[in-house]
Amino acid sequence: MVGTKEREVIMGAREEILERLRQVKQPLLPPRPVLPPLREFSFSKEELLERLIDELTKQEAIVQRVESAKEVKAKLRSVLEEEGITKVIVSTDEVVKPFDFPGAGREWGISIWPHTDFTDRDQFKKVVFEEVQAGLTGVNFAVAESGTLGIIHDEQEPRLISLAPIAHIALVPTDRVVPTYEVATDEVFKNGQRIPSQFTFITGPSMTADIKATPFKGMHGPRRLIVIIFDSPEEAKG
Repeated sequence: MVGTKEREVIMGAREEILERLRQVKQPLLPPRPVLPPLREFSFSKEELLERLIDELTKQEAIVQRVESAKEVKAKLRSVLEEEGITKVIVSTDEVVKPFDFPGAGREWGISIWPHTDFTDRDQFKKVVFEEVQAGLTGVNFAVAESGTLGIIHDEQEPRLISLAPIAHIALVPTDRVVPTYEVATDEVFKNGQRIPSQFTFITGPSMTADIKATPFKGMHGPRRLIVIIFDSPEEAKG
């Protein structure tokens, strides 16, 4: 057992150590780095679209441009027939939903299923991984500087639709094209709105390489990315 004198020695040493720690000056926090000024862009709408299409093409995406929303269905049908795609799962986001692609698919003889048809999680996963050949979604942003698509995931836009099938078909209204990543992220986090739990940036088809640096597609996502760009109804009115 520790005697009274030994305990006093221990406590005295403890207090001495603590007092020394209290007297140590706290290190100053390093100064915040000076950030470069944000870039300014003065592209016209068409210049911005040209940059987006150029960058998407560099990333090996297939780009289709139509003049209005009225032409989107015909272009999608053409794409599906050319690609030999007969089974598609579609999101219900605000870009895609107005087109009623499931109804159009019935007319074309192509199965286009809204994800809401599959309320069972295991069934949904089986469909996106094993049955459909393509996922069809809208986008929240398309970043012109890099040809990158941005999707905020929620109950209308499940993440697996754009990641699991062999092909991803993305509809891009022209009013969702932004010049830089900074503009896109500012929109996501503006006004203190609720931060999304999942946000995906997509730059071209899924690409990776083996140990010999031989590139191949489709290991971590779709091996084909097809983008249909169209003038949004609001811009068409203007």
